[in-house]
Amino acid sequence: MKLAAFLAAHALATPAREAVACEGTRLTFGQVDEQSTRLASALAARGMAVGDRIAIHLANRAEFVVAFMGVVKAGAIAITLNPKLAPAEVGYILADATPKAVIFEDETRAVLERAGAEISGTGGARLVPPLRIIVGGTPGAGELAFDALVRQGGLDLPEIPPEFDDCMISYTSGTTGKPKGAVITQANYIVLAAFFNGVNWKLTPADRILATTPLAHRSAFQRMLNMVCAGASLVVMSRFDAAQAARLIEAERITLMGMVPTVGRLLLPEIEAAPARFRSLRAAVVTGEAFPVELKRRLLAALPNLELHSFFAMTEAGAITNLGPAEQFAKGASVGRVTPGVEVKLVDDNGGRVATGETGEILVRAGPPGAFLTMRAYFNNPQATAEAFVDGWFRTGDLGRLDADGYLYIVDRKKDMVLSGGYNIYSKEVETAILELSAVQDVAVVGVPDATYGEAVAAFIERRPGQTLEADAVIAHCRERISGYKKPRHVRFVDALPRNSTGKVLKFELRRDFASGP
Repeated sequence: MKLAAFLAAHALATPAREAVACEGTRLTFGQVDEQSTRLASALAARGMAVGDRIAIHLANRAEFVVAFMGVVKAGAIAITLNPKLAPAEVGYILADATPKAVIFEDETRAVLERAGAEISGTGGARLVPPLRIIVGGTPGAGELAFDALVRQGGLDLPEIPPEFDDCMISYTSGTTGKPKGAVITQANYIVLAAFFNGVNWKLTPADRILATTPLAHRSAFQRMLNMVCAGASLVVMSRFDAAQAARLIEAERITLMGMVPTVGRLLLPEIEAAPARFRSLRAAVVTGEAFPVELKRRLLAALPNLELHSFFAMTEAGAITNLGPAEQFAKGASVGRVTPGVEVKLVDDNGGRVATGETGEILVRAGPPGAFLTMRAYFNNPQATAEAFVDGWFRTGDLGRLDADGYLYIVDRKKDMVLSGGYNIYSKEVETAILELSAVQDVAVVGVPDATYGEAVAAFIERRPGQTLEADAVIAHCRERISGYKKPRHVRFVDALPRNSTGKVLKFELRRDFASGP
């Protein structure tokens, strides 16, 4: 099974039905299918071969869908670059993945140029990929226009070996501070989007799905694949705004929306003020961080017929659990039961299974890596791949427990990670950026409660003797070096970080100290 075959089937059956809408641009299934085929043909004509990498650096727009499907139809592997990434982060990914082409827009040009300059070491504004394709803007020297490239392409797709299935390298931040590229296959996406999501959420071509977060990020990207695989229509927000989301849900007759709890919190006042505007909504699917019970209560008090689905998912392992509408309060503290067809076991530090009710690291298995839910490997990183898989089981790095009814509870993160607004932020990545400041002797970063985003980043800093440093300077430096959403929201200076007898920083003490006040 291939993604292109799903799209082609919908285009053949209902070519005039709307596939995607974003900011006034509307494309039918027939248009998405034809345009992506022409793009694939044009890419092949310019030397793109099976297994080549192509970066997509676009904000939310309808062309994102055409770009991704065109890359896949060409037999290439997409690398979706989140527009929120800083130049240094983009530069690292480009240097690691070495794409042969990049599809970008005016809004992302400056970041790409700075990233290219940083990699090249020349100080010049040079994009790394040799084939540069701009969407919606005026091509510069050596660049091609996306629309023109699509028009030039033919309707004959390149032959791709059926066994080749890689379609995405999705970079996730690592505990070492260096992102790792998870190689995701078409099978991974099809099993999740067409079957698990389709069955659990009762998806049909009659559904209209609202995507509220960046398409380059896992949550909204998966909603796009629900469109490709299940034939639902996708409405994409260019950027989230609660009032605009309310208008879209009403005007576009949205039946299902994907969101992180942060979006739910921001949208709740609109829902409570005028519930009738949301009467088309039949379901909301939520992932990315803990879904607070009080937020659920208020949502369902305003929209009593709304079906809530929450789940535990990872880029590398797909949707591991599902908590359905009838379970949201009876088992509201859990992330649901394990998705049928997926195996989960909890193990201690020695790899032995723990008893029911006891805490252990969550390991996941669903057939061979890359064949069903779990990623195939980490790109260009055999050591990380070997560490991630144990006898076919993927190590999530999260600690959990199972109750007697089979519901999974996330107890803690073995990985040092902050979950803020649906984004994973690894403490080491922020700490590495802060340690670049000459006045910093040591730093520890933890997640602390935040009313809007679930968690926020807090940095505790030891200054070098005789050095001065202000919180604003720390935040400004981080904004330059890493994505804005990763920067510390709170900066506290300490005489010494709390440590145990081996010198390890006791981060639980920092969280406790933060909770007790400045």
